Amino acid sequence: MIIWVASFPRSGNTFLRIILKQLYGVRTSTVYDVDGVAARLGPDLIGFEERPSSIEEMRASEKLHFVKTHRQRAGEEDRAICLVRDGRDSITSWAHLTGAPDIEAEIRTMINRRDEVGTGSWGRNVLSWLRPPAPHRVMLRYEELIREPRRTVEKVLATLAPALRPLPDARIPTFAELHQVDGGFFRRGHTGTHSDELPEELHQLFWSRPDNVTAMELLGYTRDA
Repeated sequence: MIIWVASFPRSGNTFLRIILKQLYGVRTSTVYDVDGVAARLGPDLIGFEERPSSIEEMRASEKLHFVKTHRQRAGEEDRAICLVRDGRDSITSWAHLTGAPDIEAEIRTMINRRDEVGTGSWGRNVLSWLRPPAPHRVMLRYEELIREPRRTVEKVLATLAPALRPLPDARIPTFAELHQVDGGFFRRGHTGTHSDELPEELHQLFWSRPDNVTAMELLGYTRDA
C-alpha cells in the first residue's frame, strides 16, 4: 500500500518527511528516479530509502510505503497526505531555490505553466489532490505543520495509518537547527513570505489564473492575507 506524501514544491514536504522519520521511524522513497533533496541534505536526515519495487508493486503490497511526490494526483484509491501552502509563498520560495539569475522571470514562468502532467501549475496541482474530496486523502496545512508539527502529523497518521505509533524518544528538529544544516534550503520557514518578495505585477498575474483562484478560495487564502 502507498501513502503519498504529496505537495506542490516548497510547501513543507521535506520537513514533513523529517518528522515522519523522527516521530515514527518511517523512511520515505520518492516517485522520482533521483531524490535531489536527500542528496543535498543527507539521506539520514530526510529518512530517505530507495524504492524497493515499482509503484504498481508497492501499491499492491501489504507493506506500507510512504512516497514523496510533487506530481499531480495519480491513483484514485491511494491514500495521501496532501500538504498545502499559500501558492504565492510556494512559488516564490521555489523560484529562490532554483538559483535563477532573474527571480521575477522565474516566478512569471512558474505562474504561467500550463502542464497537464507532472507538477503543473500550483492551482492545478492542488486541485488534483483535493478534488473530489475523499477520506483517504487528508489535507495538512503548512502553517499548522510548522506551528504544531507533532500534533498535526499525529492527527493525520491516526487517520491514514492508525497502526503506527510515535517513538517514545522522538524529537523533531527546530527550524533554527535545520537552517544551520542548509540555510539556502531552509530559507525562512514562516507564512506570508510572498508579502515582501512578490512584486505587485506578479501578484496580479497569479490571481489571473482561474485554477489559482479556485484553489486559493478552497483553502481560504485571500488576496490581502
